[in-house]
Amino acid sequence: METNKILSSLCYFSVFFAPFLFPIIVYFVAKDLQIKSHSKRAFFSHLLPFITIAIFIIISIFSFGNFDGAVGLTVIGFALAFIINLVVFIWNIVQGIKVLMNP
Repeated sequence: METNKILSSLCYFSVFFAPFLFPIIVYFVAKDLQIKSHSKRAFFSHLLPFITIAIFIIISIFSFGNFDGAVGLTVIGFALAFIINLVVFIWNIVQGIKVLMNP
């Protein structure tokens, strides 16, 4: 297999072992534009779960005390964040496999 494919797919698979660190290192070390593109996409897809959780935590903090449905909003928000994070996790796995299988 080609080293570029392996490195690009490892950027997506790094969701298992080093979600932020590995894609950033690959982005700054790699010279190939295709690897840089995959590492950037992988980094942002690894960053998305933390952004969604932070948004829902901020919404929960500001909604408590303002209206009666704050607990329901918090539960729905975290359930939505869980679904989004699961989809992003599966997307990373699919993209890593797609990069490896692409001729």
